[in-house]
Amino acid sequence: MKSIQISSLAEYKELYQKSVDDPQGFWEEVASHFTWRQKWSHVLKSDFITPDVRWFEGGKFNITENCLDRHIEKNGDTPAILWEGNNPETPSVVLTYKQLLSEVNKCANALKSLGIKKGDRICFYMPMIPQVAVAILACARIGAIHSVVFAGFSANALADRIKDSECKLVICSDYNRRGNKNIPVKEVVDEAIAMGCDSVEKVLVYNATGQSVNWNNDKDIWWENIVPQQNDVCEPEIMDAEDVLFILYTSGSTGKPKGVVHTCGGYMVYTCYTFLNVFQYKPGDVYWCTADVGWITGHSYIIYGPLLSGATSLMFEGVPTYPDSGRFWQVCEKHKVNQFYTAPTAIRALMASGYDEPDKYDLSSLKVIGSVGEPINEEAWNWYYEKIGHKNCPIVDTWWQTETGGILISPLPGITDMKPCFASYPLPGVQPCLVDTNGVELEGNNVEGLLCMKFPWPSILRTTYGDHERCRTTYFSTFNNKYFTGDGARRDEDGRYRIIGRVDDVINVSGHRIGTAEVEDAINQHEHVIESAVVGFPHNIKGQGIYAYVITNGAIGEENAFRKQVLDVVTKEIGPIAKPDAIQIVTQLPKTRSGKIMRRILRKIAEGEFDNFGDTSTLLNPECVEDLKNGALTLN
Repeated sequence: MKSIQISSLAEYKELYQKSVDDPQGFWEEVASHFTWRQKWSHVLKSDFITPDVRWFEGGKFNITENCLDRHIEKNGDTPAILWEGNNPETPSVVLTYKQLLSEVNKCANALKSLGIKKGDRICFYMPMIPQVAVAILACARIGAIHSVVFAGFSANALADRIKDSECKLVICSDYNRRGNKNIPVKEVVDEAIAMGCDSVEKVLVYNATGQSVNWNNDKDIWWENIVPQQNDVCEPEIMDAEDVLFILYTSGSTGKPKGVVHTCGGYMVYTCYTFLNVFQYKPGDVYWCTADVGWITGHSYIIYGPLLSGATSLMFEGVPTYPDSGRFWQVCEKHKVNQFYTAPTAIRALMASGYDEPDKYDLSSLKVIGSVGEPINEEAWNWYYEKIGHKNCPIVDTWWQTETGGILISPLPGITDMKPCFASYPLPGVQPCLVDTNGVELEGNNVEGLLCMKFPWPSILRTTYGDHERCRTTYFSTFNNKYFTGDGARRDEDGRYRIIGRVDDVINVSGHRIGTAEVEDAINQHEHVIESAVVGFPHNIKGQGIYAYVITNGAIGEENAFRKQVLDVVTKEIGPIAKPDAIQIVTQLPKTRSGKIMRRILRKIAEGEFDNFGDTSTLLNPECVEDLKNGALTLN
């Protein structure tokens, strides 16, 4: 393997087969492309029972040497981070690899001066500014473990995460510029710490806006008073490949959020490998992922994957609709973006607010456009392909999870084919399978079942922080010797995978398994539908009925006539078996801040249960729950 970037379909097929036949040999070759202080004692030790997965254990290195130092000699003046502010009038910021290394080292020395050492946990609650990337890498430089919390979660949610991982330091800003608002970040941190976060010794505050904040002289420290004065040389802490790199919390349907743990070596190898291949990044390209660093997408494909690859990664502080619905496209034009990676939620919102808005901008620099976070419906896929890609850009509809660390299933642009709504083919090293409810593997194509992985990949989660049993029961106990993704999927006649939603998002209607994503895709074909969400509810005759929540553009006319039109569309697209039994017209859907619909709330309401919604701390719009309850339809 001369390069870790795949360049042809024949090479993909050859490497994929090698990765299945000899996974240890395959990943050892990929890992040899990185800088190691000491080679690993073994490539892989694993079982999916305990579970216990270890990649490259005994290998000594530091991930920031691979993100920064190794690029300096040849590409030190290459932009590493290109920052675009919330306000279009704010000057862009460029940090070259040399400059970024200098800033990371200063921050690392500042953290050491505060008593932070290897293994300490540091919580981040910051906006999308360059300093968040600097400080995350500074943690990795000295072996501290970062736990990034989206700077939009409530104080309660933040406090839960700080307490669970016993963070010693919190890094935040004064405020977060977002659209036409300045959100008081430091105020939320203060409130959270007051909730019994006794492990927190100091709060490091970056002065992003200059607005006044409450101040505790014993605990609070201004970034400007400690970081810039530090020496810009900091020797990296030498880490084992299986040392913890970060904790990232993800909500379950019940109970407290799970702290997903990722380790240094396998995560490094896999995020770099997938970034280069899924986006086909070339030297000189400008890559933009619109996610927030508070999510795994931001970790893997804004910071680590791009920087490990020597890429230019664009960070965006704002929102897609400020000051208008053309902002994404204005940024693409301004910076001549080559790879663009966003969420279906954003795509649908931009479709609704400015269908022809992209026509005003020069998007000819785009070479690859991507989708992440949820299955993309066909209408949004086609709009994205035609309006943004001008039918010249492959769409990489990526499937992966916080727990997987990196992309597992995706088209490779210009190499493998693409099909609307299909995440497509597994990447080399990824061995998916479909099983029935008894765990029996379904052979061949044109089958539908539960999506599992039957062999570990390097960036698989190692545990859930402080509760390994929860990791085992959630991901590894359902089916023997397999990682269960929690998703249902279909494999078509050519071996492509289509994700049809979480297992509890698959509805069994009169013995027929119907994917919610499929029904939603059909409903969304109606010209007046902006977005929909479908859940199952107990039905006296069918076992389960279908309840649809529909957001419209307001031009539907008489509601009962509109509902009949929707039923006709579903009948046409799927068949009468998939017709919703109830259609509730709504103005919002309950969504997490990463854009995912919180379907358990919708299921509760459809079932007539209006309380005990479980953990709602990750909701972006909790106020919509009351509206949904008030408009609920009486069924059965």
